[in-house]
Amino acid sequence: MPKLKILRLEELRDIVCIIVGTRPGIIKFSPIIKELIRRQREFFILHTGQHYSYNMDRLFFEELELPEPKYYIPGTHKEKYHGAQTAKMLKGCEKAMLKEKPKLTLVGGDANTNLAGALAARKLHIYVGHVEAGLRSYDWRMPEEHNRVIIDHISDFLFAPTKKAKENLIKDGVRGKIFVTGNPIVDAVRQNIKVALRKSKILEKLNLRKEDYFLMTLHREENVDVKENLVNILKGIRLISSTYGLRIVFPMHPRTRDRIRRFNLIGYLKDIKELELIKPIGYLDFLLLLKNCKLVLTDSGGVQEESCILKVPCVTLRDRTERPETVDVGANHVAGVNPVSILKGIDIMLNRKREWKNPFGERVSEKIVDIIERELDL
Repeated sequence: MPKLKILRLEELRDIVCIIVGTRPGIIKFSPIIKELIRRQREFFILHTGQHYSYNMDRLFFEELELPEPKYYIPGTHKEKYHGAQTAKMLKGCEKAMLKEKPKLTLVGGDANTNLAGALAARKLHIYVGHVEAGLRSYDWRMPEEHNRVIIDHISDFLFAPTKKAKENLIKDGVRGKIFVTGNPIVDAVRQNIKVALRKSKILEKLNLRKEDYFLMTLHREENVDVKENLVNILKGIRLISSTYGLRIVFPMHPRTRDRIRRFNLIGYLKDIKELELIKPIGYLDFLLLLKNCKLVLTDSGGVQEESCILKVPCVTLRDRTERPETVDVGANHVAGVNPVSILKGIDIMLNRKREWKNPFGERVSEKIVDIIERELDL
């Protein structure tokens, strides 16, 4: 009798596979992992190795007090193209899942990591749960948009952060069960800002005072891989520097640093007098920088959420956002990459009162684990 290429339901064990591979994913899963530990539920962490520095990821695990991944797929970050990277992770995820036979695989977000994990589980007939389901930017240039749409359509359980995300899923005609749970980033921020206030010395190290500086992050492919867009953003930052005269703290992502060198744009950086480049930092340091800055400029979806939760004004360096709730409540302005539009966005947000409500829920991790236990009879 030929060996089946799938796992039968009776073979699956009452354990949960947590897929991580990017630093935002580690952060968002940290409170869910802690909730599983609190309830003494069996699980394991599978790290796909997508991000550049595994040592940097290890710092995140230490800071967030998380158990080490049981599995790690080596060499993933060396793959240049999306297809090759996803294929490598898919093969590694499948191998681990065949060994462990988990009843449920949880993926969170829209990175290639999550697509690989969801596909591996789906093909083996393991249940798939998508945390942060239903986000849509409707910008088909973004690889993240491809991923989140595909993952939503192959998931059994869709944990939507907001009612708007649920509406997107219904409109798309997904097959799985939809639950509006909120976003676990709320729990991550609430839990870790207390630790950051106690442990981080980043403000002293950089000689920063509260609301006396801007913070900036920049890494999205559609921004830094396109020279014209990257040049426009740097011109916008130069305009901000000359207009406001405040320090602009910029923890530079490895991808961004590489593209600036490749495009010979180092001269643009030198022309920005108030720009302070620093190396990538841990989550606790970043949270404290974010909480105390006057305003954050970013192309990160996670930072849009975190700044909204911490009541920090945000200007998004993209044409669209898959977090429209942050715009709706008044926490975020989507400025695009035009220099004048970026400066205008700064002015708009600095004149807005920090009175918005958090649209992403509370005690989210408890709700998600409650649903998992109920739906899968764990």
